[in-house]
Amino acid sequence: MTKVFIDGKAGTTGLRIYERLEARADIELVAVPEEFRKDINARSDAINSSDISFLCLPDAAAKEIAALADPDVAIIDTSTAHRTAEGWTYGFPELAGQRERIAASKRIANPGCHATGFISLVRPLV
Repeated sequence: MTKVFIDGKAGTTGLRIYERLEARADIELVAVPEEFRKDINARSDAINSSDISFLCLPDAAAKEIAALADPDVAIIDTSTAHRTAEGWTYGFPELAGQRERIAASKRIANPGCHATGFISLVRPLV
């Protein structure tokens, strides 16, 4: 069973991801008790006990917790913090070669809606 942690599940993005995953029998959601949701040690323990972690946080918080994650934990960051960061794969599988890079990566930066629209229109022209 795959263990998934959603850091920032109180926000809109985190709630949407949680709603999609909570009913799946093949996924165990790792949770931090509500009173510890801002505790960096509790969050670090949760991220490192998961197989996959979603970061649904402001940029600074995403950078802080990602730095504490073990290298074997797959992280999908929904903020803008890692979209151009070295060692992170831009999560836009429709771009040539990206699907394979995403599948092989443990650090994936989720593209935003505005960036996706712009890149999908401009990339063929480059």
